[in-house]
Amino acid sequence: MEDGPASEPKPIRRLNETLINKIAAGEIIHRPASALKELLENSLDAGAISIKATVKEGGMKLLQIQDNGHGIRKSDLPILAERFTTSKLSTFSDLSRITTYGFRGEALASISHVAHLSVVTKTKADSCAWKATYVDGALVDPKTGQKTEPRPCAGNDGTTISIEDLFYNTPTRLSALRSTSEEYSRILDVMIKYAIHNPSVSFMCKKAGSPTPDLSTPSSSDTSTSIRLLYGHSIAKELIHSKVSSKGKGKQRDEDAMDEDEEPDGDSESWNAELYFTNANYQAKKMIFLLFINHRLVESPRMKRALEAAYQSVLPKGTSPFVYLSLLIDPRAVDVNVHPTKREVHFLNEEAIIEKIADSIQENLAKQSHSRSFEYQTLLTGPGGMLKDTDNILPQKRSRKEASDDERRGAEEREGPSSSKHGLETPGTASEAKRKAYPHQKVRTSLQDRTLDSMFRVTNQSQGEASSSKIPETPTPPVNTSSKSRDIKESQCYLTSVKNLRQSVVRAKHRQLTEILEKHIFVGIVDIHRCLSLVQCSTKLYLLNHDALAEEMFYQLGLRQFGDFSRIKLDPPPSLREMIQVAVDAEDDLESSTSLSRAEVINRIVKILMDRREMLSEYFSLNISEDGRVESIPLLLRDYIPNLDNLPSFLMRLGPQVDWMSEAECFETFLRELAYFYTPTPPIPLGPDVDEKEQYKAERWQIQHILFPAMRRYLVPPKSLLDRDVVQIANLPDLYKVFERC
Repeated sequence: MEDGPASEPKPIRRLNETLINKIAAGEIIHRPASALKELLENSLDAGAISIKATVKEGGMKLLQIQDNGHGIRKSDLPILAERFTTSKLSTFSDLSRITTYGFRGEALASISHVAHLSVVTKTKADSCAWKATYVDGALVDPKTGQKTEPRPCAGNDGTTISIEDLFYNTPTRLSALRSTSEEYSRILDVMIKYAIHNPSVSFMCKKAGSPTPDLSTPSSSDTSTSIRLLYGHSIAKELIHSKVSSKGKGKQRDEDAMDEDEEPDGDSESWNAELYFTNANYQAKKMIFLLFINHRLVESPRMKRALEAAYQSVLPKGTSPFVYLSLLIDPRAVDVNVHPTKREVHFLNEEAIIEKIADSIQENLAKQSHSRSFEYQTLLTGPGGMLKDTDNILPQKRSRKEASDDERRGAEEREGPSSSKHGLETPGTASEAKRKAYPHQKVRTSLQDRTLDSMFRVTNQSQGEASSSKIPETPTPPVNTSSKSRDIKESQCYLTSVKNLRQSVVRAKHRQLTEILEKHIFVGIVDIHRCLSLVQCSTKLYLLNHDALAEEMFYQLGLRQFGDFSRIKLDPPPSLREMIQVAVDAEDDLESSTSLSRAEVINRIVKILMDRREMLSEYFSLNISEDGRVESIPLLLRDYIPNLDNLPSFLMRLGPQVDWMSEAECFETFLRELAYFYTPTPPIPLGPDVDEKEQYKAERWQIQHILFPAMRRYLVPPKSLLDRDVVQIANLPDLYKVFERC
């Protein structure tokens, strides 16, 4: 058969208007977070000072934005969702002077083609609000689908825009989205960035049906306060504030610099920049970079790389800083119309501006380098990564003044309100002559009184020193701390799961047990092997299982510092696989509990931890290097070092004992395992020839001088501790009654 003539070219046809709009909508609205960004910008353009977002199923089921801006006129509602309808442009030359976020009139139009869009709006001049529903850019009745007019309804000044069933008619785009939790986190990220840049505007974001918001910021704030509120104290305390301009070098906040809202002068090449960036003390795996150009949130990979390069000489390899940059450039030098979502902009003299900003950061970092501090403690490990000589790891000795100040504060906390508030007066007054305090009514309230150890007879000076109630002379540990305060502050966290866990701790609080621990006086350790100690509160004597109380306290401390832990650095870092192998080999009955071989168990646990390295580092400061070495573990309590001989067992238990599949259960079980690791372990007797008091001297010191004061301050005890871990064994008035009968 002969070859036929070449096939005819297909005719060119005009696309259907609906198809054109859906294609355009796909360029503007990529995911729920991009729809939210467009609506946020509209609200800010409308002069809103309060913006509230409600989200359901990651924004795919519902995304609602409510603001208190100037609203939309009723006469403008019929064309509100049509393409290229805007109040911000009239001629092409207006693009060179544009200072608003939106200007093309495509956001609402695009949303109406891929979702069900409804608008409720009211201006100050309107007597009621007006509601309009849009489909494919046209104002229609939601029931009949026919064109209609806006309907009157109740409402406040401002605009509420509701987006329902996003991408319902584009299933391919819908299936390409991530999980609802990840989409919601992207929405929160966008709102956080705009909240940082607009501190005078109140932002709130919550899930539909949730009683508490996941994001809530006050109005009339400032940038540094917003950064501390939204990104946490660990970033805020290391921030450097600098301002740079085309006229001069960067200046720090204490110097005479341009006002925050100062615009560039008439020169089209002039510019001003304001920066908040972290010093060398802050280190993160990924760089947090917030870039606003003429108040518009944009991205600039080139500028990001230049700023990262400015930190290369001060940060370790593989770590990154936090940088917030607000750049104001003359609108005539900026082209905002280069990206469908306005994610990027082009501007004149980009290289020179980037270079000058990077130089300013380097200069400020150099000035700050002398005050660099480290938020971790360094412990030395022996050959092969195994930890040695842990008996010598003790808190640094405090000065006499610090010790006396701590004792004075402790005595004041235990004494509670002054006696005069209860109708009693100090010794030497007329009241004392009238009222006599009987022996069975006297309560010891000072740390200077004798403890249980000091009541035993000593046979030599060395034993007497070991039994003294004073702080023993101990070797100075190889620690490097930079804590400015002994207070452990609660970290800022917006994860609902962590908030719920914190609330459950508060709800489980037992009032009477809390009072006992807050006002207790340490008497002594009864049996260090059975973890039993005596404390006194008022006229009662209690026997406590200090291990059980310490485990609950360490769990609560982990929850309290979630996402903002200090670190214990291991130097040199031991091998994760080797330590897990040590722990697995020590398990005698492993074969009876699993069908896997020991090698398979080791491989599975190592894989679980290696796959979650970033999460463990970000949330818990458990840093594992790419080659599988444990670089640091979280530090829960200053001056307290857990028994590091148990580190292999702790790492091994993270595999099977942590529920990695559910967020709340994962956080809770991990913190429970961390608390179990931190709990003081009863020491192993070394033999009859070793003086037990000397052997357990360090252990007893930590329990008495660190654990019990920390429990008094931070432990919120649940009622479950009363079942078997706290027992009243004596009451002073009852004892006197017994003696009287004798």
